[in-house]
Amino acid sequence: MNFKLIRLAGLVGLTLATNVLGQANLNPTEDKVVEQLGNAFTAGLVKVNGTSLHFVRGGTGPPVILIHGFPEDWYEFRKVMPQLVSRFTVVAVDLRGVGESAATSDGYDAANLAKDIHELAENLHLEHVYVVGHDIGGMVAYAFARRYPQGARGVMILDVALPGLDPWNEIEALPVMWHVLFHQTDLPEKLVAGRQQSYFSYFFSAKPFSDETVVHYANAYRDPDHLKTAFEFYRAFLENAKFNAEQRAPIPMPFVLGAGEWDVFARFLPRIAEVMRTHGCANVRTAIIKGSVHYVVEEKPEAVADLILQYASE
Repeated sequence: MNFKLIRLAGLVGLTLATNVLGQANLNPTEDKVVEQLGNAFTAGLVKVNGTSLHFVRGGTGPPVILIHGFPEDWYEFRKVMPQLVSRFTVVAVDLRGVGESAATSDGYDAANLAKDIHELAENLHLEHVYVVGHDIGGMVAYAFARRYPQGARGVMILDVALPGLDPWNEIEALPVMWHVLFHQTDLPEKLVAGRQQSYFSYFFSAKPFSDETVVHYANAYRDPDHLKTAFEFYRAFLENAKFNAEQRAPIPMPFVLGAGEWDVFARFLPRIAEVMRTHGCANVRTAIIKGSVHYVVEEKPEAVADLILQYASE
């Protein structure tokens, strides 16, 4: 098999898709960030579900979609993506209102964000995708599996619990989760505006977060509309809880629940998995990422890449 020809065909196809969708109108800083990943990657914008999503794409093979958490953007997966492109078509996306994606006045509940991702996949002609979501992105990944079970071959959910499913209320009440209720008030925009770097640094206390990395994420929520997005995700949790609680249809696709060894969610994984099973998810496995806390993709990119290579290949 001539892999050079296959790769060339993939790059040509991507070029054609980008031309159809429109060349990404990114700021120069973002262009340089994408270039750092190498020639295998390119960026684009695509109109979906009343907004436009920014994505970074590379590789050939079965598609894997990567969805970031709070307060990050697609850049969260920069160290993972190069480890996957030899096996998969890899697409990392900015959720609506984050980074180079357009902000909207509403639509930040997980079910609607899942529709964004579904239409992104359709526009990029990606079929039978494997979806990986971290933090907020994990909630979106679960909603994607529920809304489009025929469109996914599997889902990986990292470092998050699911509103509406036990033990969500117990987890939400933990002191370490203080920010969840705070983000649902109307105060965050007023207090954080102009101080994004300082506020995000509170959450980014681990070594992998250099000053440059924090600046990048602060820029992803740089203006009032994008900053509001960061908290609209949390304000939609009640809607997410209602959606999740209602989902009980049998769903055979494989799920992987992962968490950092020292993350607050780690000890709850068995219970979350069991509740998902009672809600119809017959195939749920759990995984602990050793030596990591909450931001496993940044802290242990090799381990996360290995998990994806293992389960997205099945």
